[in-house]
Amino acid sequence: MRNILLLSILGFVFSISSLRANSHTSESSDSDIVRYLQEEYGVKFTDNNRLVLFKSGSEKFADLFSAVRQARHSIHLEYFNFRNDSISKELFTLLAKKAAEGVKVRALFDGFGNSSNNRPLKESHLDSLRARGIEIYEFDPLKFPWVNHVMHRDHRKIVVIDGEVAYTGGMNVADYYITGKPEFGEWHDIHCRVEGDVVGDLQKIFINFWNKVTGQDVKGAEYYPGERDARAHFSNLSPDDDTSSGNKLIGVVNRDPATTPRIIHDTFVHAITHAQKQILIINPYFTICRHIRKALRKAAARGVDVQIMVSAKSDIPITPRIVEYTVHKLMKSGAKIWFFEGGFHHSKIMMIDGLYSFLGSANLNSRSLSFDYECNLLVADTCTTERLNRLFMSDRDTRCFQLTPERWKEWGRWKKFKGWLFHFLTPFVLKDRDDFSPDDEEEFTDYFNLPTPNEHA
Repeated sequence: MRNILLLSILGFVFSISSLRANSHTSESSDSDIVRYLQEEYGVKFTDNNRLVLFKSGSEKFADLFSAVRQARHSIHLEYFNFRNDSISKELFTLLAKKAAEGVKVRALFDGFGNSSNNRPLKESHLDSLRARGIEIYEFDPLKFPWVNHVMHRDHRKIVVIDGEVAYTGGMNVADYYITGKPEFGEWHDIHCRVEGDVVGDLQKIFINFWNKVTGQDVKGAEYYPGERDARAHFSNLSPDDDTSSGNKLIGVVNRDPATTPRIIHDTFVHAITHAQKQILIINPYFTICRHIRKALRKAAARGVDVQIMVSAKSDIPITPRIVEYTVHKLMKSGAKIWFFEGGFHHSKIMMIDGLYSFLGSANLNSRSLSFDYECNLLVADTCTTERLNRLFMSDRDTRCFQLTPERWKEWGRWKKFKGWLFHFLTPFVLKDRDDFSPDDEEEFTDYFNLPTPNEHA
């Protein structure tokens, strides 16, 4: 009788434990990430939004210029840089015209982003823009000793027009988003336009930063018109023709070094850790920290389809070698690695389980995750995610090759040595102790395809 009673108690405890486990695993990954960001970081999600994706600079600038022409009250722009070339000149000419019409035009750019640009905005050009009615300010201009300005740069890309439409994503303002570059050909990137309450969240980010940089006190209801159908005031913009149009659940994941320093890093880790079926990532500077690398390895080990797309070429010369070093480790752990050869893929997107996507300005390097001001959108919408999935699959099937052990062995040892060497030299990329050491005893030997001791015998 005691044995029967004991078995009954054990069975009851086991059933309760199973129910708890099932209740955790049954939660879909999109509802899990929304709840996580709400509870841990206070991210506000709104569900009355539209979102249109732009897959090229031509698409983005055509839509943006159309919206700017129709602005009635305010145009706010925040970019890492405005390259002083034909597209920025066209934009500034249009902005000056709107300023002459009485529209408030405010623009911010990053000091390092400008200085690192081979065609920077110069003081004389800024004076000319200000004389034409454009308020434009530089965040943290570089001054001697320049090392003082290394840390927290403004890498966000945000445009808000009349508080009703907003643009954000991976593109700055430069001709090469349309024309490409001679060294690698076409420039591929993702940007988007949003409408709905999410616009107010992007507006708040811009105005808070504007006031910080300029010392002004811009505020007021005119910048937050509330729930409006932007289509009533803006025409000839690319439509959101998804079935979820006007009902997309979106949260702004804003990294501020002072207040939310870990938010983007933790979102990546949490999303990867709780993925149940599939993880698709495109990111240009894939020099991941140990936490994200560990999460990806564990995901692959539990059977999640992990696919990562990186560029064979880059606008930063040493980056491809470091990326090769990084993704080789993940390939050994079961991730599928694709090298894009159709130009340079500067897109920064992640899709989880076909349910939600994470896109914006943040790279998967320590500058974006640990230092810079960044802005991403968490889009819990299957229609948007499906569009990005199709983009991934199309590029994968037509413009990529897969990294395999056989392909890896074909690469020369000098090329591999540069990857191993450069990953130590890259500033602010690998900070943790285990990032500077092999992950296991055979890593060095395997990386360079050196014979093992048994092979000498």
